[in-house]
Amino acid sequence: MTPHGGFPEAAREAVADSQLRANLRNATHTIRDKRAAAVAEVPDWQELREAGKLVKELATRHLDTHLEALEAAVTKAGGQVHWAADAEAANRIVGDLVEATGQTEVVKVKSMATDEIGLNDALAARGIEALETDLAELINQLDGDTSSHILVPAIHRNRAEIRELFLRALPDPGELDETPGALAEASRRYLRERFLRAEVAVSGANFAIAETGTIGVVESEGNGRMCTTLPKTLITVMGIEKVLPRLADLEVMLQLLPRSSTAERMNPYTSLWTGVTSGDGPREFHLVLLDAGRTNALRDEVGRQALHCIRCSACLNVCPVYERTGGHAYDSVYPGPIGAILTPQLTDLEKGETLPWASSLCGACYDVCPVKIDIPTVLVHLRGKVVRREAGGDADDRGERLSMKLAAWAFGTPRRYRLAQRTVLPALRLLTKVPGLARIVPGPLAAWTSVRELPEPPRETFSEWWQGRRP
Repeated sequence: MTPHGGFPEAAREAVADSQLRANLRNATHTIRDKRAAAVAEVPDWQELREAGKLVKELATRHLDTHLEALEAAVTKAGGQVHWAADAEAANRIVGDLVEATGQTEVVKVKSMATDEIGLNDALAARGIEALETDLAELINQLDGDTSSHILVPAIHRNRAEIRELFLRALPDPGELDETPGALAEASRRYLRERFLRAEVAVSGANFAIAETGTIGVVESEGNGRMCTTLPKTLITVMGIEKVLPRLADLEVMLQLLPRSSTAERMNPYTSLWTGVTSGDGPREFHLVLLDAGRTNALRDEVGRQALHCIRCSACLNVCPVYERTGGHAYDSVYPGPIGAILTPQLTDLEKGETLPWASSLCGACYDVCPVKIDIPTVLVHLRGKVVRREAGGDADDRGERLSMKLAAWAFGTPRRYRLAQRTVLPALRLLTKVPGLARIVPGPLAAWTSVRELPEPPRETFSEWWQGRRP
């Protein structure tokens, strides 16, 4: 039973966009092929995945203890820690901190958490401009667009589209062609002056170490390094699930993340900082710890593993549903398979209740996840939660539930199963022989057959075949 509206309707529109599907197919296939080659170089990759899984499990199991240790370590190192229960609180805290500096603009490192809480719009409402410095995020910002991928937010655009945008939106794009180098250089010229004059920066965090108070950001362009070192004030907004117990845990994560995300042996820029240091880097450091539904997700023993995600996007690049629909269909900062299990939990199913159906359950997402999140199992688990919550719904829903109960009864014993086979198979053979008849099946199966062809049943079942060949 798939709830009406939401992802299904958005996906239908996306599938009709042939250019979007071509852009996604080219990009995701290229990334996943490179990732496969990078992973193949590591002989103990599966052992690393298991280690990453255990690190995240231990971190979330004792999350309260690690967060208190992180706060103490950051404070000891000269930083300040702020606790935000939800998006509104986080936006208020960041806005107050920026206003206290007297500045009206900030530069930003690419951050899923700040996108999640809508920080840019919240700052704009207070007269503060937030400039995205990641190339893909900048592309989206210049055109008023939103992210469609965790790693490559502008993956839905091709180079020709980006060139036209830069010619239209940048103040001095110069002679510009469609090569990646030329497009990157145009963005550098635009951003350089903003970096040099910035007094305040906002970042996210890939990891935070409870043991030392160290914050880590990994990226490929160098814009993050500029934001975390040049401004006088640095504000980091971090989901509470990003904490790791020990500095030694980075040894595992910094092997898993780059190969799974950018297919690199290591990230070109790995920035680690601990509090403030006199004469070096920002003079003030603020860490905003964001809950926004994460403690609710922790209560679910099956679904909580979604919080283990390290935002590599490997699951997006192998998902056949994402490849055909793109990130915007998910109506979430977190698209693809991980978004299908994370967004509904962060919002307690109020938003994205259709997302658990946005997957084929093929298992490819689990196979590539560097920390072994069992996404298919969580998807099925969340589907059950949605269905149970909507128990007593419309007639179609009640009919489907009745059908499932009948199927469970029929499959309950070998005798009932054989009886069901003898009853149903002749009807199925008739339906599949008459062209188009299988498309007009009445009752609760109508929605299923409207988008699928019933397979033609075999002339004999496996049990019949086996009985006929037994000695």
